[in-house]
Amino acid sequence: MSVLVLADDYDPSADAMVRALHDRDAVVHRVNTAWFPGRLSVSAELAGGRWSGCLRTPHRTIDLDGVTAVWVRSPKAFSFPAEMNAAEVGFANLEAKYGLGGVLTSLPVLWINHPARAADANYKPYQLVTAHRCGLSVADTVITNEQDTVREFAARGRTVTKVLGANTIVEEGGRKLGYTRAVDAADLDDLRGIDQTTHLFQRWAPKVHEARVIVVGDRLTTVAIHASSGAGYVDWRTDYDGLRYELVEPPDSVAAGVRAVMTELDLTYGAFDFVCGPDGWTFLEVNPGGQYGWLEDATNAPITGQLADLLAKGTTL
Repeated sequence: MSVLVLADDYDPSADAMVRALHDRDAVVHRVNTAWFPGRLSVSAELAGGRWSGCLRTPHRTIDLDGVTAVWVRSPKAFSFPAEMNAAEVGFANLEAKYGLGGVLTSLPVLWINHPARAADANYKPYQLVTAHRCGLSVADTVITNEQDTVREFAARGRTVTKVLGANTIVEEGGRKLGYTRAVDAADLDDLRGIDQTTHLFQRWAPKVHEARVIVVGDRLTTVAIHASSGAGYVDWRTDYDGLRYELVEPPDSVAAGVRAVMTELDLTYGAFDFVCGPDGWTFLEVNPGGQYGWLEDATNAPITGQLADLLAKGTTL
């Protein structure tokens, strides 16, 4: 019986998880998929309807039959030899995704979260309709690559724009971040580039503060996030030094909606973000792999312990 932790080589949250699992007498195998194929290999055979075999690293052999839980934290992309050309890398990457990835995702164990369920849940338009169906308040939203649609939507009320996927771009050796920002008149006067891809625009929800609800199984940990600066008020990620945190209880209707969304999306872990205003809580998004470490440090909430309890118990279907 063992727990497979799929994580980057350098990840403080993964380090803490390994320690917590050891405290629970669990056997832990930490693997970064970036090791494949140079420092990670797989040998698996289908027998009796289940893949059996092992993963091998220079230091250990991991019996797939012994794995009872997998935590997908932050593994990195496969890393192929430098002498391979772009076409070869592309081909090898797909083969590894469907080969190694397929063997792992077929394991009938507890997943936090299963990659297929996480991939589905990452579609923000799908999140929004699911949240509404589950009884959560959702702001009016438009997704478009048409300038006229943006102007018409913005004319009906205060509007913000945010990215649909990852908010980080690595370019020319630097890292650029895209934050939620209010749309102003200057933006509407110059919408060049809108037609090049889809963009999300959303009605501003009146805000007192924001909250992140961390869901681990059936446990909810809710942290109110109070910003002290103008930029942080629009997007708290712009000013971590100006934030204040407190543990709170969400309204019963919000807690019920969050649990319903988790069921609909078939997730075991989720990080929900809400705007908390005078008229109630407005759902922003749920991240199947959302960060929690800094909130745990700030509030002493036992999130790592909650995750470790689930993983150490495991489930074999």
